Amino acid sequence: MRKQSGGPALSRILWELSQDAQRERIAISDLLVALGDRATAALMFLFAFPNVVPTPPGTSSILGAPLIFLSAQLMLGQAPWLPALVANRSMARADFSLLVKRIVPWLQRAESLLRPRLSSLALPPMEYFVGFVSLLLSVLLVLPIPLGNVLPALAISLMALGVLERDGAWVLAGLAMTVVAGSVVYGVLFAMLKAGLYFFTQIR
Repeated sequence: MRKQSGGPALSRILWELSQDAQRERIAISDLLVALGDRATAALMFLFAFPNVVPTPPGTSSILGAPLIFLSAQLMLGQAPWLPALVANRSMARADFSLLVKRIVPWLQRAESLLRPRLSSLALPPMEYFVGFVSLLLSVLLVLPIPLGNVLPALAISLMALGVLERDGAWVLAGLAMTVVAGSVVYGVLFAMLKAGLYFFTQIR
């Protein structure tokens, strides 16, 4: 299946890579090569989306760091690049295959809805603004805020897919989710601060 944006569907790229029997392990650098000039938005989705579904504690802090790099590069209009320490990280192909099988059904549903529309919202200079917003959200992901990772990750996922497929409607949906995420995180931080001050006044 070929998307209207001009490249193979992300789900197809991931599936073919996971089924490559010649590879014992799949590194992030392999994804960079396979995704080519679409790697920035595609990897942003791949690092963000696992935070939307139930994952082991600490996942957001691990996946959030690469997101910060990628979001900053999207903001600056730079080609995708990750430090060797991150790019060389790999997992067994069998484990990668299990991860892909978990992600692909959701991704295929999204791809059936994605199409080029309102493209000016998914192209520079708007694309740089999406990178800036994603950078702020990525910082939230690495902070130990209760319930503070799901909505920011969902917002990044929506915007990344919108940029990937030049679908401005999804970018708008991601920006709307950003407002919701910011409100929720602000509310949680305010409640934590208020509880901390109350505890401090009680022990004096």
